Amino acid sequence: MQSILIVEDHKETREWWMKNISSAFPDAVPESAVTLREAREKCASKHFLLALVDINLPDGNGLDLVNELVLQQPETYIVMSTIFDDDHHVFSALRAGANGYLIKDQPRDSQIEMLRDIVNGQPPISPGVARRILRYFSEQKVEQKLATQQLTGREQEVLRLIAKGYSRPEVADLMGLTANTVSSYTKVIYQKLNVSRRAEAVIEAIRLGLISGD
Repeated sequence: MQSILIVEDHKETREWWMKNISSAFPDAVPESAVTLREAREKCASKHFLLALVDINLPDGNGLDLVNELVLQQPETYIVMSTIFDDDHHVFSALRAGANGYLIKDQPRDSQIEMLRDIVNGQPPISPGVARRILRYFSEQKVEQKLATQQLTGREQEVLRLIAKGYSRPEVADLMGLTANTVSSYTKVIYQKLNVSRRAEAVIEAIRLGLISGD
């Protein structure tokens, strides 16, 4: 049978999650850990189908466990269980590799339903958190559109080639321009994007979708 790990230091919350997990996944075996150390010991001895992880633990940050699980047990589905719904905690967890983010004060039936939806490929994310994520990406799209509108088509192409590692003479050859013209374009691009180095230009080119970050 597959096991599910609940990492939670508060007894009542831990027992509450154990009941929710048993209702959502009746064929799975729920286990619990009170501390980060105990969770690490359990993860070292077995693999888990799902890990439900609190952020604030007595001996550390649950995000450290998330980082470790992503590397050591990439098949484990990781869901944060927390009282924090601010952007800092939400996006720190998602960047660390969490697949879902649940706020503890949600109704039990709602939590169980979202956990069950994992089987259908639906990440369990509390409604308030989902709204934050949607708002964030909406703002990013607007920012990206405004930034790309600042650059002409020729400037975007110069930035793309520079970010891909081509030297200015090579960019000039590829685009049929003189090296001086490419230098002029580069200065304008740096000014518009408020960067001063190639490394910063690479980051901006990735953010604007001009090159892949892979």
